[in-house]
Amino acid sequence: MLLTITCTRPEGAAWPATDLGFLLHKNPERVQAFEQSYGTAHVVYPEADPARCTAALVLEVDPIRLVRGRSRGTPDFSLGQYVNDRPYAASSLLSVAIGAVFRTALHGQCKTRPELALAALPLRIELPAVPCKGGSEAAERVFAPLGWTVSTTPLPLDPAFPEWGDSHYLRLALTGEMRLSDALSHLYVLLPVLDGAKHYWMAADEVDKLIRAGGGWLAEHPERGWITRRYLARRQSLVRTALARLAEIDETDPDELGAVEAYVDAENAVGDITSGSPLDAGASGAGSADSDANGPATRTHAADSVGAGDDGTSVPTSPLAGPDAAAEEADGRSPGDAVSPAAPAADSMTPEHSAGPDIDEAADRAPSLAVQRRAEVLAALGEVGAQRVLDLGCGEGALLRELLADRMFTEIVGVDVSMRALHIAKRKLRLDRMPERVARRLTLLQGALTYTDARLRGYDAAVLMEVIEHVDPPRLGALEHAVFGTAAPRSVVVTTPNSEYNAAYESLPAGKFRHDDHRFEWTRTEFAAWATGVAERNGYRVQLRPVGAEHPEFGAPTQLALFTKPDAPMPAGENRKGATR
Repeated sequence: MLLTITCTRPEGAAWPATDLGFLLHKNPERVQAFEQSYGTAHVVYPEADPARCTAALVLEVDPIRLVRGRSRGTPDFSLGQYVNDRPYAASSLLSVAIGAVFRTALHGQCKTRPELALAALPLRIELPAVPCKGGSEAAERVFAPLGWTVSTTPLPLDPAFPEWGDSHYLRLALTGEMRLSDALSHLYVLLPVLDGAKHYWMAADEVDKLIRAGGGWLAEHPERGWITRRYLARRQSLVRTALARLAEIDETDPDELGAVEAYVDAENAVGDITSGSPLDAGASGAGSADSDANGPATRTHAADSVGAGDDGTSVPTSPLAGPDAAAEEADGRSPGDAVSPAAPAADSMTPEHSAGPDIDEAADRAPSLAVQRRAEVLAALGEVGAQRVLDLGCGEGALLRELLADRMFTEIVGVDVSMRALHIAKRKLRLDRMPERVARRLTLLQGALTYTDARLRGYDAAVLMEVIEHVDPPRLGALEHAVFGTAAPRSVVVTTPNSEYNAAYESLPAGKFRHDDHRFEWTRTEFAAWATGVAERNGYRVQLRPVGAEHPEFGAPTQLALFTKPDAPMPAGENRKGATR
């Protein structure tokens, strides 16, 4: 495995090109070796004169040392652990070696030549073998926005048999005027991204590594979403955290980067975010792997995250995006109904399911299902005159934001089992920047909805938006008791997917749920039966409503139930196309 870095002295410059050795903290007159856990890294200088200097990092990988410590249950083909491309192709092994051998240069530090460490130098970086299944276009899309001139040459599978075609390896050359620390950080982050794999176990501190190495440029990179997912090996909990932190750096709404939290099953844990409660140690992503092997697919929202997703329009946003690389608008809630990448659901129906070209054209212009869902919830709260509202399973705060924007709601409480989701909601809502009169209307609490909580009593209304389908059916009774029996708000709004409408999603296999985390999905009849039973057992009236464009056979994609106490204002059912029970 080989990396060369060449510096050419600009005409008229007072410093020699051999000052590259000072920046790298490696003497051009010596050959140096550095032991790594998987082999040995050598630094040599093939050429070193005042006009041009080249430093080479040669990494010798020992396949035996590389597989030491792997568990016996490793799924890899046993011979493949020893016979593979790792000793030759630029990968996370080379990235780790760059971080270890050129650590000081990576951090931009040089006591002897501090002015050069801050200067943009004429550099050329060459890598003879870079694994990149996205081909030359993928390499161009990740390096060119950083200011590099990118030159790639696909390597044939076998030069002796040209008819076999090219492999997914490239000879890569990058040319440009760049600070050396920036150049090294680009390689440190992007080599594992192009490879799409890492040789070591991913821990939570991997997010910190990414932010440290890419904080100066990744937040503004047009492919930041794809880069982040690939660098973090599609570990969704890590990806969401990283995207949220990048949003802070770039002062971007995390929604735009797909920083959507996965739903975590309710636990017996109750706390207040302002009281220093510990983070939910059980929180983990439930998303599926990206279908991004062929290249970056910048996504406005992460369709592969478990958020209360828009079951609607898929919008490919990159020429390299495959059919599964689509964007979905998310509600930013812990529970959700985003269709997994394996079934990139959309309101784009098959011809036999389509209600006609006029409806398809209108769907292109209509608000997303997530937007319509929130609008219906807000309308229901307005009808019952709610002022003090509970958002149960609030996730990352999409509904909270809209509640705060309406002065009718004087007290708003967001409750979620995931402290991580609550912290992201706090950042998204920018509570620390809000006027005090606005911020004091909102409280964020950690709590499990299947356990009673005295803090939730006495409110005008509670919202369970895309929540109940994430609760195991045997636990629905506990949720009913905690929400309708103990908290007992005057009104409750519940939304959940309509499973009949799943047939309109051509990419969703029959019998599959919209997301792997869903414990069930109800038909309209099943939801009506549950809602009627809850109302009867707890002294509520209930009205059922559709949410989203209705299909003539399958109905609407989402169904809503509005529960009201007899003493609460009666919603105008005749004007809402709903059925009152």
